[in-house]
Amino acid sequence: MAGRTKRMAKAQKKDGLWELVKTVVYALLIAGVFRSLLFQPFWIPSGSMKSTLLIGDFLFVSKYAYGYSAHSFPFGLAPFSGRILASEPERGDVIVFKHPRSNEDYVKRLIGLPGDTIQIREGILYINGEAAPQRPDGEFLEPVIRGHSLQCKEYPRIDGEVMCLKERYIETLPNGREHIVLNADDNSSPLTDNTREFDVPEGHYFFMGDNRDNSNDSRQSVGMVPFENLVGRADLIALSFGGEFWEVWNWRADRFFVSID
Repeated sequence: MAGRTKRMAKAQKKDGLWELVKTVVYALLIAGVFRSLLFQPFWIPSGSMKSTLLIGDFLFVSKYAYGYSAHSFPFGLAPFSGRILASEPERGDVIVFKHPRSNEDYVKRLIGLPGDTIQIREGILYINGEAAPQRPDGEFLEPVIRGHSLQCKEYPRIDGEVMCLKERYIETLPNGREHIVLNADDNSSPLTDNTREFDVPEGHYFFMGDNRDNSNDSRQSVGMVPFENLVGRADLIALSFGGEFWEVWNWRADRFFVSID
């Protein structure tokens, strides 16, 4: 009788372990499908999209917005080539994409469509020879971080802290969409404020950061981004932290569950 009880206990333990394994596998499969087909979380590591996106913002990226490519799936594992269920992005969308050479994740604003000519003259964006109007929208202040090479005007406060001062503008794209851009210095590098003309080839897109003088984008090493490299559209700031997660006093609650324009 004792032996039978032991065997039953052993069998129950084995069945319990197997159920746990199945639960974990199912959870991973569901998470994989959710991440591949619906939404992907994305953490903002740099300030190139300020003030639209801040370092520490936690986003949800819509994976189905433009259809699916190999870059839509973890590790690029896809049972097809090219892009399926494709839908063209709109000018002004904030998009996560894979860098054409390094394959790193980048997030920028879509500025140039296939066939466009893009140029920056004295800090003003020109699309197909027409200026994208800008109107002043105050100033943007942030602490100067020593050791970081940021373009900005330094502004000392009464308490001794040195702030980075940038001018804010609302820029209007040809399709009527508006967004905020930051201007740090009218005499910045020709890589940012006075560029050559860029011709966007078919099947490619031109991206720029909203923090115009502090963004590595299609004006520099990123270049033109193939349609296949688009991961998804950044739709929502779910959470935002100005420090470590456990530093509750640095949570930016006013940015929780905010739509991205």
